[in-house]
Amino acid sequence: MALGSKRRAEDESQIDLTPMLDVVFIMLIFFIVTASFVKESGIGVQRPPTTDQPPPETQQKNIVFFVDENNEITLEGRRIDVRAVRANVERIHAENPEAKVIINAHPKAKTEVFVKISDQARQAGVYDISLATRPAR
Repeated sequence: MALGSKRRAEDESQIDLTPMLDVVFIMLIFFIVTASFVKESGIGVQRPPTTDQPPPETQQKNIVFFVDENNEITLEGRRIDVRAVRANVERIHAENPEAKVIINAHPKAKTEVFVKISDQARQAGVYDISLATRPAR
């Protein structure tokens, strides 16, 4: 009888892992379900339809900034600093009040430059700002 009582003591001393596995699987299902409802925040961009037609003749009236891959800003063929954007926009906008700001950026240019130019243009009183990208070369 000593042998039988020893086995019974071993069986009683083992931990039953089944409830723990149930809890782990329930937690796994919970995290999978809740993770699918998390909404990522971001900026929604509405792209205009692309056409092969050239832009209308009003292109010359617009204030067009070019941003290259090194984040250098060019306006009317000359390089300018981001701090000079507001003064240039105010000058051109005073000559042509219907002028819009177009930022033609290289795909590798930083978004920070676009934001700085658009902020400066808004401070100058122009709120119609567009972003254009050119193909990488």
